[in-house]
Amino acid sequence: MKLQQLRYVWEVVKNDLNVSATAQALFTSQPGVSKQIRLLEDELGIEIFVRSGKHLTEVTQVGAHIVKMAGEILDKTRTIKEIAQEYSNEDQGSLTIATTHTQARYALPAVIQNFRSKYPDVALHMNQGTPEQISQLAASGAADFAIATEGMELFKDLVMMPCYRWNRSVVVPKDHALAKKDQLTLEDLAEFPIVTYVFGFTGRSKLDDAFGQAGLIPNVVFTATDTDVIKTYVRLGIGVGIIASMAYDEDQDADLVRLDASHLFESSVTHIGFRRGTFLRRYMLDMISEFAPHLDGRIVHEAQACFTTAERQSLFEAVELPNR
Repeated sequence: MKLQQLRYVWEVVKNDLNVSATAQALFTSQPGVSKQIRLLEDELGIEIFVRSGKHLTEVTQVGAHIVKMAGEILDKTRTIKEIAQEYSNEDQGSLTIATTHTQARYALPAVIQNFRSKYPDVALHMNQGTPEQISQLAASGAADFAIATEGMELFKDLVMMPCYRWNRSVVVPKDHALAKKDQLTLEDLAEFPIVTYVFGFTGRSKLDDAFGQAGLIPNVVFTATDTDVIKTYVRLGIGVGIIASMAYDEDQDADLVRLDASHLFESSVTHIGFRRGTFLRRYMLDMISEFAPHLDGRIVHEAQACFTTAERQSLFEAVELPNR
């Protein structure tokens, strides 16, 4: 049994049983991938995949167990390499972050800038997506860190830690009827068409919960994942914008009026997380503490040692989260 064979099996499953796509991803030949998988099956005396002609159609029952273990073994080999690299090249490597547009656009720029000045030889990569995509990227190892607010149930296999609280603001053109309101009510907002985030993004569930508890049905006429897009359509008069407060820029958005809505909606908490068993290199720990200063190396390692989500929640109960 060779490590290369396990990698081929794992990558074939990642590529939806497409051997050709797997070969391209691994910069090798399709016959080579097929041959190595068949050699592994012959050695083990079982079939990992069901075949129809030359095509793989599904993973066998025993194959599913082997694929799972192959992933765990590959994770361990990756960790061994990272440990060795930490001691040979402490300030070199790569770091991939999976997050939403709002975090990438508004919460991370200063963090990334400071990190780059400290670690110029660490290559940074950022993937933006839905909570489902973010969790999958982190769980598969395609991303080192997941940063998200919504859908925490999707991240149960990751070590997720709270970073900060944030709430919402309403943005309207200067000549809008709400522009001179001293304090907004949900009834005020329910009278106008609303432009906001797609459900499942950037705390959207808190917005829907608040209207539902008040017995109101918001007239959401346009949704987007990108806050800049939301503000664009507010400028066009499509509706009243409800956005994360951190996404309002006093200079760039000077043509809009921002109205505080934190009294209307429950605050949301943004989390950062990583796969269980991840070896956190020094620059990875620094990235976490740069993003959330209360998450120093000690508390991150304590969170990593927790066996359950409930234990981690207990660990952070006494932590005073900053507001943004």
